[in-house]
Amino acid sequence: MTTMADEATRRVVSEIPVLKTNAGPRDRELWVQRLKEEYQSLIRYVENNKNADNDWFRLESNKEGTRWFGKCWYIHDLLKYEFDIEFDIPITYPTTAPEIAVPELDGKTAKMYRGGKVCLTDHFKPLWARNVPKFGLAHLMALGLGPWLAVEIPDLIQKGVIQHKEKCSQ
Repeated sequence: MTTMADEATRRVVSEIPVLKTNAGPRDRELWVQRLKEEYQSLIRYVENNKNADNDWFRLESNKEGTRWFGKCWYIHDLLKYEFDIEFDIPITYPTTAPEIAVPELDGKTAKMYRGGKVCLTDHFKPLWARNVPKFGLAHLMALGLGPWLAVEIPDLIQKGVIQHKEKCSQ
């Protein structure tokens, strides 16, 4: 089973365009170029997900491209669980990966830091470090948040820590 998931992940990631510009928010003109690449990569990833019937997030940024926010969702037992997400681009980006926060899950799982920041240190950060500057925000979503949601959300549902919004309102 793991091999199949790894193979599927490899295929998905191989279809995300890699980035070329090694620039962060302090790099002015180069940052503008990097942001164009980020958007192109994210757009392709979202289009690929929609084509594979696996659409699971929306992201947008402030004008400078330094603060990102949106929604992600996870389908479990045919019910859609939706969460706000947010992150800032670190000054040392792309050397340092952003830390994604899912504020409403803050304190509900051990695999999270204060403020609802998702713990990606063990698996994702070494992979990111090996792929600077090729990895971008689409890779962060595909290899960071996506797998985290796939593990944590079913566990939190099973433990009764989170409930579907419709079930709560009944």
